[in-house]
Amino acid sequence: MKKWTVGRPDRNAVSALMLGCGVSSLAAAALAAKGYSSPDSVMESLNVDELSDPFLIKDMQEAADTINNAIDSGERICIYGDYDCDGVMSTVILYSYLLETGADVTYYIPERSEGYGLNMKAVDKISDDGVSLIITVDNGIAAIAEAEYIYALGMKLVITDHHQQGEQLPRAEAVVDPHRHDCFSPFKYMCGAGIALKLVAALDGGDYTMALEQFGDLAAIATVADIVSLTGENRFLVAYGMELIQNSDRPSLIALKEVCGLADKPIDTRSIGFGIGPRINAAGRFGSPKAAAELFLCEDYDEALAAAQELDRLNNMRKETENAITDEIYSMIDSSPELIRGRVIFLCGKDWHHGVIGIVASKIVERFGKPCFIASESDGEIRGSARAFGEFSVFGALSYAADVLDKFGGHPAAGGFTIKEGCAEKFRSLLEQYALENHRIMPVAELKADSPVAPQELTVQNVEGLNVLEPFGTDNEKPLFYIENAQITDIFPLSDGAHSKLRVKIGFTQADALVFRKSPWELNVSKGDVCDMIVSLGINDFRGSRTVSIIVSDLRPHIFEQSKYFAAHSAFEAFLRGEELPQNYYPSMNPSRNDVVKIYKAIPDGGICSDTLYIKLNDRNINYCKFCVSVEALRQLGLITVSCSDSRIARVRVTQKADLDSAPVLVSLRSRTQTAKIKE
Repeated sequence: MKKWTVGRPDRNAVSALMLGCGVSSLAAAALAAKGYSSPDSVMESLNVDELSDPFLIKDMQEAADTINNAIDSGERICIYGDYDCDGVMSTVILYSYLLETGADVTYYIPERSEGYGLNMKAVDKISDDGVSLIITVDNGIAAIAEAEYIYALGMKLVITDHHQQGEQLPRAEAVVDPHRHDCFSPFKYMCGAGIALKLVAALDGGDYTMALEQFGDLAAIATVADIVSLTGENRFLVAYGMELIQNSDRPSLIALKEVCGLADKPIDTRSIGFGIGPRINAAGRFGSPKAAAELFLCEDYDEALAAAQELDRLNNMRKETENAITDEIYSMIDSSPELIRGRVIFLCGKDWHHGVIGIVASKIVERFGKPCFIASESDGEIRGSARAFGEFSVFGALSYAADVLDKFGGHPAAGGFTIKEGCAEKFRSLLEQYALENHRIMPVAELKADSPVAPQELTVQNVEGLNVLEPFGTDNEKPLFYIENAQITDIFPLSDGAHSKLRVKIGFTQADALVFRKSPWELNVSKGDVCDMIVSLGINDFRGSRTVSIIVSDLRPHIFEQSKYFAAHSAFEAFLRGEELPQNYYPSMNPSRNDVVKIYKAIPDGGICSDTLYIKLNDRNINYCKFCVSVEALRQLGLITVSCSDSRIARVRVTQKADLDSAPVLVSLRSRTQTAKIKE
């Protein structure tokens, strides 16, 4: 369960935005919730209608001059990319342009096994190929030693990148990166392909006309896939590029849309982020990134379709591998629940595919609401990826554990690491120490609604007004709204119970709300209940009739005390870890025999989600801590199973009575309760 946070935007700001920007009340509320307080601030960040002069980026003129001189003198040029979607698109953009100008150009994209960025062996190969000038795209800003090596071999280097600068800049003819400390360009958040597109414009004298027409689609795909900020110039680039993708005559995109099921559907950031982007990334994860580059360089549709189908196959392999690792992790946790009882989750497996463990780490974070570090041991080496949220810093945790790591890197939300031989358990211990020292109360995963929505605002015209906020993405997420006091008048199963449809009454408004991936019997509400919901809004268009679409992100009974829920859950896990709690906690955590029996009898034959069971019990004498202790006692005695994948509790058929008082969790708790009474 996630903590709900509901924004309460200032009504004066909402009114000012409605009048000044001419937007609907819902759009104005979403803008105000994101911190926009005036029409001018909206125009500056969201309504950008062009890209800034490419020469405003430090060293862009030097880069253009160096490359144009190399073209004119017939020097051999190599573009050095990266194996993810952004790196591939950057490579294709610059390679295609230089090829069209008649340059002697080649490209090199390292395999994932080579690691990120420039490496010495690759530089040797490029040198042996007779290259005089290397141009990096989407990498290079940290390649200090490699840059020196390039010059030692008699070659020159131009760097284009979008990552943060370290203490030192590499040696190069030009270092084009908006994050340079001495770069004062107006927009800093483009991905590598966006910088490559700006370089193409600079090579063409600074005019964007050709660059956007030829490569706006590729830059848009990379911008969405690389999850950079969708504000400012990126909004213009993605909006422009999506139009090109929608009406594309590029064989690669026609083929990719076909295999993604997007051939006759509108293109938006979601279809790029969950359809096109993952298939390009799959090449670097399960094949070679060159396969993706070759697809986008292909000019024959039949060849492009075959290449796109291959990427689709690789993407299916990625999903299968990802699911297999996730299932293995769930089995590990079902057997050893203590693996997720720590402040931080650390899991290590044998030969888990390094190309997907970062994705798996994100799924585990989403499922359990804790920072997650996942490692795989292969050929004696333990490498991993980490993901986190809130104030917990992955990079801070890795720095704290640096003594047991061969190498590591990252930022607050994500990182990578390699553990020294024999130090995996010490690494786990250090992660826990870091979390305890820096977060006595760990961050809780949140679901944030931008604003409450009143029943009278749920009109087609008002919801349509949200379209002005597109394209949606990082820093401009699709708005979520809070609906309070919705009475459920009926519940229907959809797709054989895979999903649910709620018929709700909100004030005097009747509406349908869809809940995906939850059957009616998995919901924590029933017909007749009054609930609160966090939802996204859209428009249904069916046979000429247009209605408001309500998609439920989460729902719960109207009277739900989430602060007590999370405090109780935190106390329960701290108790299991052996951490000292205030003495008055122990008696209030201690369930009676009747409490445990009541919980056991309330479990239906088909099983039930643990949070749904707790909510449906609706017993004020059983607080959430007592509930958790009771469930753990029943699990320890073999009377129930608890599936970590969906928190489903199911009763186990037993042939003999179990001694409830023998459950280890109850023995420990009652011992501490007795100690607390003595201390009183």
